[in-house]
Amino acid sequence: MSGLLAVWQSRDVFLWGAANTLLLVLGCLLLSIPLGILLAILLTESPGPLRRSLAELVDLLRCVPFLLLAYLVYYGLPELGLRLDPWWAGLASLTLYTTAYLAEIFRAAFLAVARDSIEAAHAFGLSRGLLYRRIILPQVAITAAPLIGNQVITTIRDSALLMIITVQELTFAANFVSANTFTPFAPFAAAVGLYLLMSFVIEAGVRRMERVRKVRFG
Repeated sequence: MSGLLAVWQSRDVFLWGAANTLLLVLGCLLLSIPLGILLAILLTESPGPLRRSLAELVDLLRCVPFLLLAYLVYYGLPELGLRLDPWWAGLASLTLYTTAYLAEIFRAAFLAVARDSIEAAHAFGLSRGLLYRRIILPQVAITAAPLIGNQVITTIRDSALLMIITVQELTFAANFVSANTFTPFAPFAAAVGLYLLMSFVIEAGVRRMERVRKVRFG
């Protein structure tokens, strides 16, 4: 009971940490989704040498452990004269990492777009911009929605590692409460519950998108 009481008395700390986690993830998505789409277009349409270089860069980012990437951004950039505070270093790390995965997700979705719809658009004289906005991107969004949802959940999970560079997110908040109230279990259990709640909301959105996809594409 003392652990639950400590969690309740520290609810403002948990709410602050959860809000910071959501803000980090939202900021990451607002940056990484357009960057991932742009990178996917370059991976499918750019000339061979550029495409291969970009593919190698994406593979490199996907192979680096996220914690190591966060360390490189937070501790390595000052060596180059660029110093970021923990929150911005965490956002930059999440964005780089998530963009690499989203680029592969969007690239696969681009390749899955029905060729006949693209050929019909060309026959009607649609410009490249209209082709992407009206034909390709809506299909890509529906097709990639489940994988994007999974990636969002992964991003929420990865954000917990930013505690190591002192970003005051949800896991940082749980550790703070645990250390200050000498309750090792309840604060982290509360954090797990909040992470599960975030993930369930994302899962519900993904299921809704799946129903839309089945209605539209069968």
